Amino acid sequence: MNESKRLRTVRGSIALVVFVSVLFWGHIGLPGLSPAGDAMAQQAQNDEAARNAGLDGYRIVHRFPEIVPYGEGELLTFAIQYGLIYAGDATLEIKNVATFDTVRAYHIISTARTNKAFDRIFKVRDRHDSFMDYDNLYSLSFEKHLREGKFKRDTKVIFDQRAHVAIYPDKQVPIPPNTQDFLSALYYARTLRLEVGDAIAMANHTDGKNYPIFIKVLKRDRIKVPAGEFDCLVVEPVLQTTSIFENKGKLTIWITDDTVKMPVLLRSKVVVGAFEAVLKEYRLSGEPHRPIEQKDVPAGAE
Repeated sequence: MNESKRLRTVRGSIALVVFVSVLFWGHIGLPGLSPAGDAMAQQAQNDEAARNAGLDGYRIVHRFPEIVPYGEGELLTFAIQYGLIYAGDATLEIKNVATFDTVRAYHIISTARTNKAFDRIFKVRDRHDSFMDYDNLYSLSFEKHLREGKFKRDTKVIFDQRAHVAIYPDKQVPIPPNTQDFLSALYYARTLRLEVGDAIAMANHTDGKNYPIFIKVLKRDRIKVPAGEFDCLVVEPVLQTTSIFENKGKLTIWITDDTVKMPVLLRSKVVVGAFEAVLKEYRLSGEPHRPIEQKDVPAGAE
């Protein structure tokens, strides 16, 4: 593998494993979902996507949130590793409960930065910000600020969940109801009941496109990481075609098998080996878990 190809692989792999498929969900040209207002068409399209996504043997479910197990002040810190090489650190944080356009929202931040030694190979300084509606648990806004080698990109999108439109500086894109960005999607999944054999469907919008996403619950496992030893559920985000994995790698996530559902390990298989984001320390919010009143349940939800 030549040097330029190796650097492209490193860049893509770091960004991929830093957080639940930032590349998976953000840079693949999949067909869009149906606009809001046509629940039957939306369901049919999700089911068709599922048939093409390698979900045979899994039960497709559309679940409604039950308990919010996180709150202001939660901070998860991960070590990014490539084999035995320590490449840098990544964080997931609920900075605060903010006011976004008069609406209460969780301000979620993810960061990734390579260490000084790895900076010489490929320097990464990435940040993503999501504002997720406190009551309805869908995305209101998403920003990304990427600094990866010589690559630089800043983008922002506002989600008008009432008008079902994603608003960019130069365009507007129709979105389905209850759309997530890639960051809010993880926190939304943490509010759901997860059972082995499930494939949980959710709507996602990234970089101007809508993607059907399925969170496949593979098995239970017990693992040890620097932050401790945990009983976990092993999950895998799945997009529309399995050929995606052949080209982009496969992401597997270990989350605690309890009400908190804290991610403790993310593993991304790539062309040459695997990158991991391993939880090394954490601080939970201390807020009591918040039950969600099940009203306005989405079509097909359980």
